[in-house]
Amino acid sequence: MERTSHLSTAEHSTRGWINGFIGVLIFSGSLPATRVAVLEFDPVFLTVARATIAALLGLCLLWLFKEKRPARSQLMPLVIVALGVVIGFPLLTALALQYVTSAHSIVFIGLLPLATAVFGVLRGGERPRPVFWLFSILGSLLVMGYAVSQGLSAAPIGDLLMLLAVLACGLGYAEGAKLSKTLGGWQVICWALVLSLPVVAPLTAVLAPDSFSGISLPAWLSLGYVSLFSMLIGFVFWYRGLAQGGIAAVGQLQLLQPFFGLALAATLLHEQVSLGMLGVTVAVIVCVAGAKKFAR
Repeated sequence: MERTSHLSTAEHSTRGWINGFIGVLIFSGSLPATRVAVLEFDPVFLTVARATIAALLGLCLLWLFKEKRPARSQLMPLVIVALGVVIGFPLLTALALQYVTSAHSIVFIGLLPLATAVFGVLRGGERPRPVFWLFSILGSLLVMGYAVSQGLSAAPIGDLLMLLAVLACGLGYAEGAKLSKTLGGWQVICWALVLSLPVVAPLTAVLAPDSFSGISLPAWLSLGYVSLFSMLIGFVFWYRGLAQGGIAAVGQLQLLQPFFGLALAATLLHEQVSLGMLGVTVAVIVCVAGAKKFAR
């Protein structure tokens, strides 16, 4: 009996890693796609439009599977998820990508696992070892040092917006991961999207451009990607992976996201990826991996 249970747990964990890996792959295309979209769409319109499209699809999923409404105690965590990953991160990154390239912004995404871990510690009441904070501070200093070396005065608002985006997303990830244990993996993002629908849907109608005739196909495809994949499907796999394989374990897969994102920025957008940028990304990933190791 014990061996059977062990195998079942191992298989469950493997599914979690697979789902989490798929989620990270999907998220890796978010910033390059956003970069393409904001060249022709207003960033605020892009944020509310992608949320509206995803929310309508999420509402259909909840209705199709006849999911029960969240308990009253789950509403505030869902609001935090919505503010973090439905509104905050998409809006802040869209605004930031008006000032910086997607390759530049991906370096900041290297801090996302650390932000998720920090909020996980704060929300979960854990007491990490002092070494955890050493890696945390070192990683932050590396990112800020890179921004300064590249000429922070050239686009300080872009870097600041990216830092705020990482904080918002880290909080949304941690809160959603915690909530997924009771509400369910994909249900978390669907309910968070539905809660945001009364706000984002009217704004989409108000902020829509007078004419869409001048919008190119790449911009439309990018809007479709960030709406369908980045805003919904990616979270379905991601939160399912967190629920199946564990938040701390599967959360480490985020460390791969900067590599995938830089590869997409270089191949699809033909953006220059310098050796310094790669070096900082690798160094940040090492710091985040150390912080993860000593988080408990």
